[in-house]
Amino acid sequence: MANLNLSKIRLLRRDASSSSAASSAAGAAWYSPPPPCHPHDPTLSLLSDAISSSPTKPLHANSSLRKLLPSLTSGQVADLIARNPHDLPPSSLLAFFNFVSAQPNFRLAVGCCCAMAHFLCSNGMFTEAQSVISLVVSRKGKDSASSLFCSLLETISAHRSVFVFDALIIAYADADYVPDAIQCFRLMRKRNLPVPFRGCGHLLHRMLKNSSPEAAWGFYMEILNAGYPANIYSFNILMSRFGKVGKVKSARLLFDEMPKRGLAPSIVSFNTLISGYCKVGDLEDGFGLKGVMEKSGFQADVFTYSTLINGLCKESRMEDANLLLKEMSEKGVVPNYVIFTTLIDQQCKNGRIDMATDIYQQMLSTGVRPDLVTYNALINGHCRVGDLKEARKLKEEMKLIGLNPDKITYTTLIDGICKEGDMESALDIRKEMVEKGIELDNIAFTALISGLCKAGRTVDAERVLREMLKVGIRPDDATYTMIMDGFCKKGDTKMGFQLLKEMQSDGHVPGVVTYNVLMNGLCKQGQMKNAKMLLDAMMNLGVVPDDITYNILLDGHCKHGNFVNIGKIRDEKGLVQDYASYTSLVNELAKASKSPRNR
Repeated sequence: MANLNLSKIRLLRRDASSSSAASSAAGAAWYSPPPPCHPHDPTLSLLSDAISSSPTKPLHANSSLRKLLPSLTSGQVADLIARNPHDLPPSSLLAFFNFVSAQPNFRLAVGCCCAMAHFLCSNGMFTEAQSVISLVVSRKGKDSASSLFCSLLETISAHRSVFVFDALIIAYADADYVPDAIQCFRLMRKRNLPVPFRGCGHLLHRMLKNSSPEAAWGFYMEILNAGYPANIYSFNILMSRFGKVGKVKSARLLFDEMPKRGLAPSIVSFNTLISGYCKVGDLEDGFGLKGVMEKSGFQADVFTYSTLINGLCKESRMEDANLLLKEMSEKGVVPNYVIFTTLIDQQCKNGRIDMATDIYQQMLSTGVRPDLVTYNALINGHCRVGDLKEARKLKEEMKLIGLNPDKITYTTLIDGICKEGDMESALDIRKEMVEKGIELDNIAFTALISGLCKAGRTVDAERVLREMLKVGIRPDDATYTMIMDGFCKKGDTKMGFQLLKEMQSDGHVPGVVTYNVLMNGLCKQGQMKNAKMLLDAMMNLGVVPDDITYNILLDGHCKHGNFVNIGKIRDEKGLVQDYASYTSLVNELAKASKSPRNR
């Protein structure tokens, strides 16, 4: 760490030395001599004598200095720093500066701090100067660039070092006051000061990471036009930022700007732009740029092929992806696990587990080791086609090569096994997850609930729902409705309505499907009055019944109603689409049932 800090200090000194040399050449353009000195202040000599004795007597124990403190002003400290009449060592002046700044009833003015920063820079103490400037920036806050810049200009005195302006830009950048940092640069240009290379580089690095790509690009062009040296790295980072947010046209403009700045695109530049094209689905331009790259003397590498193969897989162009894989082999480029896994995953998603297995075998024969993502893709593929035996075999194979199944592995298996109806195996896998400390997620809980409901194990499904809620996972409407349907089919509409109440208390707004489940449960039990009350309640809540709702009600009337003309209800089933039609039909039948002719 000490060596690293020493290297940083040397770098700062080297940068500042070059900046100072540049400033000397341009001195007349930006530097004007300070005003004549004030008459000699005897306090400065007394202070100097007191500080000089500090090697043998600590400052806090120095009685002479203690006597001077009550009447000492920030201006006197600034004068002492600027004039240094007794030629005190920089370390002694810095120690005094830190001592007075720590006094509870003494506050150093901004001008005094600026004078100290100038003094430290002129003596090669760049790290210490940066600390002083950063302290001032933290004190002044945002929108202070103009005033601090002027303070630095006013306190230049005999200590001339452009590094203080670099330090100001760096301090604002580190405080995340980017507009202030940019304003400092512009003020320097306005005053014809030399370009603050180190400050600009530091600010650009920050903006490339944290600012919008547009803002970073704008600042980069501004400093390039001012004489800041262009470099491939910054262009590539900017292109990558634009590519990640889908602004590939802006990335292309940057790519085309590079030769204008005397830079030749590298293979990283080409790959970055190809990645951007693939991200937005523009494979034609991606392949076109690959051709340009190869004509420029670069050979497509594994990253190039990986990006293009991934783009083809996203569009399910598996034949073209396989041809590109073949081209790699012909050109001696060995595919990595990312390429193989991408191909395997897409083949599994397309239901071509046979092709996925062939690619997996090719992967093994090439000596490329599958990772967890590869196995999860294969397990998912086998579960999709119902080959659970092979899926479980792959899980055991993972363990043999030292890969531990993760949440995705277990969840995929649970989902696949539940769909096949083997609930005991699914619950065993769940138990294994818990034993290994792997928490179930929403997908795993929902798969278990769905499988248990299909198997008629509604009580167990409701128990899993409670566990789901206990760990803080919020079930969706469909999950609640599945369990309600299970209870209603078993004749337990009371539990169904209890779950409806819980849903509503949890902030859910049940839809027509949920109400239809409850309606069906009531009608099957012949509770037609309650069914009518439920219909009114859902409509009052703004839930519009659909044709399924009315057909459930008509079916209930057929089986449990006291209407005489049941045949008419059967004829109308499937034709009633709204509340008015349903009410009209029921009223008509009720009236007919009360007619003397039908008694």
